[in-house]
Amino acid sequence: MQNWKRTLLGASAGAAVVMFLKGKPAAGVILAGISLATLASEYPEKFEELQNAVPGYIDQGTKYLETISRLGERLALAAERRGSDWYEELVRG
Repeated sequence: MQNWKRTLLGASAGAAVVMFLKGKPAAGVILAGISLATLASEYPEKFEELQNAVPGYIDQGTKYLETISRLGERLALAAERRGSDWYEELVRG
């Protein structure tokens, strides 16, 4: 990687972190995008592999969210059947 690309990558990534910490997410996203674009220009084959793998990650994440949703529904049903005393006791610790 050429020195100017390294500098651009480091500066934009660092500035993105600073912007996120300062509470300016729009600027942080733009600067993070510059970092990613710089990496993509240097390693296009890796980004193509990542692009091809994203649908699998999304499917897997969706399955996890469905499982968590079902677990939440079951906990809500159990709370209705047993009353709220056990849940309040659990929350109080």
